[in-house]
Amino acid sequence: MKKKISLLLCMIAAVLCFSACGNKESAQYDEESLTQVADFLIGYCAEADEAALGEWSELSEFAINLQLTEAGLPFEAESFLGVLDSWKAGITECGSYVEHGDYRFKETNGKIEVSTDAKFEKRDAVISFMFDSESKLESMDFSANMETGEILKKAGLNTVLGMGTVFCVLILIAFIISLFKFIPAIQAAFTKKPQEAQEVKETAAPKASSVPAVEAEFDDAELIAVISAAIAATEAQAGAQISTDGFFVRSIRRRPSNKWNSK
Repeated sequence: MKKKISLLLCMIAAVLCFSACGNKESAQYDEESLTQVADFLIGYCAEADEAALGEWSELSEFAINLQLTEAGLPFEAESFLGVLDSWKAGITECGSYVEHGDYRFKETNGKIEVSTDAKFEKRDAVISFMFDSESKLESMDFSANMETGEILKKAGLNTVLGMGTVFCVLILIAFIISLFKFIPAIQAAFTKKPQEAQEVKETAAPKASSVPAVEAEFDDAELIAVISAAIAATEAQAGAQISTDGFFVRSIRRRPSNKWNSK
C-alpha cells in the first residue's frame, strides 16, 4: 500500500508541474489541468487491481484527505471514493479498460464537464468528470454504450416490470373493494346483539310474573280441599253423616292476625 501511495504522489507531482506550465484557455478553468487530472484518475484506476482499490475504503476519511491534500489533488475523500466505486461498477458492466480518446469540455451553470469516449473489453463507454467552479472534482459518471438490441431488451423488461406492478396493485385494489359488501353485514351483526338481548329480557319478564299466579291457583285448590276435609271430619265426629258433595267453598278470605285471649 505504501508503494502505491508513493507512486500516486509522484504522479501527482508531475501533474502539478505540468499544470503550472499550462496556459489558461478560458477565464473559468484550465483545460490542461483538468485533462491531466482526468488522465491521472483513469490511469490509476486502470492500473490498480481490485484489492488496491478496496484498500482505500479501509482508510479513514481524515487519512485520505491528508494524503490528497499533501499531493495537491483538487478533490476530497468523498469524491475520490465515488470515482473508485463508479470505476468498479463500470468495469463490471463493460469489462477491462483498453484506451480512451480526446476530452470534451462543457460548462453548464458554473460547472465544468470533462468527458471522453473509452474502449473496454465488452463494450464502449463514455467517462464524464464533473468539476465545480473552482475546478475541484465532484463526481465521475460511467455511461455504457449499448447496442439497439440491448436497449430494446432493457426497455422491454422495464415496461413489463412496470405494467406488472400496476396490474398487481389494481388487482389488490379490486379485491379490497369487493370486500366492502361485507361491511353492512358486519355492522348489522354488531348492532343486532344489544337489541336481541333487550328483547330477550322483555319477553322473560312476563313469564317470571305468571309463575306466582299459577302457584297461587294451585295453593287455593289445595286449601279448599283441606278445608272441605276438615268440615267433613268435624261433622262426622258430631254424628252427622255428611259428604263434601253437599257444599262447596265459594271464597277464602284471610282474617287479620289477632292475639288469642287465654282466660
